Amino acid sequence: MVLQFAFAIVLIICTIIIKQQMDYGRDRETGYNKDNLVYHFITGDIPKNYTLKKNELLALGIAKSVTKTNSPLTERWSDGWGQSWEGKDPNDKMSFDRYLSDEGLGVTAGLQFVQGRDFDLKQFPTDSTGLIINESSLKVMEFRDPIGKVVNDLGIDWHIVGVIKDFILTSPYEPTRPLLICGAKSSFMTFNVIQVKLNGNNSTAESLKQEEAIFRKYNPDYPFEYNFVDEAYAQKFANEQHQGTLAALFAGLAIFISCLSLFGLASYMAENRIKKIGVRKVLGASVAGITTLLSKDFVMLLIISFVIAAPLSYWAMYKWLQDYEYRVSIQWWVFAVACLLSVAITVMTVSYQAIKAALANPVKSLRAE
Repeated sequence: MVLQFAFAIVLIICTIIIKQQMDYGRDRETGYNKDNLVYHFITGDIPKNYTLKKNELLALGIAKSVTKTNSPLTERWSDGWGQSWEGKDPNDKMSFDRYLSDEGLGVTAGLQFVQGRDFDLKQFPTDSTGLIINESSLKVMEFRDPIGKVVNDLGIDWHIVGVIKDFILTSPYEPTRPLLICGAKSSFMTFNVIQVKLNGNNSTAESLKQEEAIFRKYNPDYPFEYNFVDEAYAQKFANEQHQGTLAALFAGLAIFISCLSLFGLASYMAENRIKKIGVRKVLGASVAGITTLLSKDFVMLLIISFVIAAPLSYWAMYKWLQDYEYRVSIQWWVFAVACLLSVAITVMTVSYQAIKAALANPVKSLRAE
């Protein structure tokens, strides 16, 4: 029974810490606005009809903004090192994430500009070789006034037009990496995705229905498939959620099996002590006193289980959390909650048999004497 409860306590502690880690990642600021943001991949005739499709979506009020990118907003499809800029240390081998956008990514994704502006090909045609960097890139490049500075990447001279706050491109449990958002002239990345910021004043279902009609109009040979950015972002927590669910399931199963063993052992001990209980009642012992007498042995066994489980669960969770650079700290109250929960379960399980024995008529148990 000690081993069973030790196993159950370990799983209770693991379940709590896994949920803490998952909530910690979910609560982290993403750096962009996921609401009403959908994307679909560029297929068939979309490349040649993109401008028509975009203008119609905007004109009908279906979308607030439409942007082409090389990948979904939640994924990194390109990275590398070897960029050069004025004042760069020749020994610097920092790797940058790369992203590609035609124009309006800031409005579409709700990016937060701290300096400069977004790409605008209509007003500034040279934005095709423009570059937007994040704050992590600015720290690496050490520009005091980054706007207009030139960064060479894979043979193209990009001029910085804006600086944005860091946003989560990959995992919410990893540090934000330096990012280069390149203009439309990129020769080493291609447009694969259309990002659409739907009009929040309209029904999402109706907006998607209207967008589908426009899509089929300009690309009739391909199905209309779309993805919500918030759902894609939620998938980043799927692994932790799966682990948490399994831990909770096995914890519940372990507690149930332990309670069955505990219930049987409590019945056996109560039966063996039936005459002692009868004598105590005759001498004036209260029901609460007899219940405490029968329960304290089980609580001691549970404390032994906790002493075994606490270091094991701490070690297991410490090793698990090392896989995450952004992680919660293991706090003492998690162990306290697991211990108190286990004590409560034990007392409730044992109390039934203990109270039943305490309420029994002592005359019956002492008749043989």
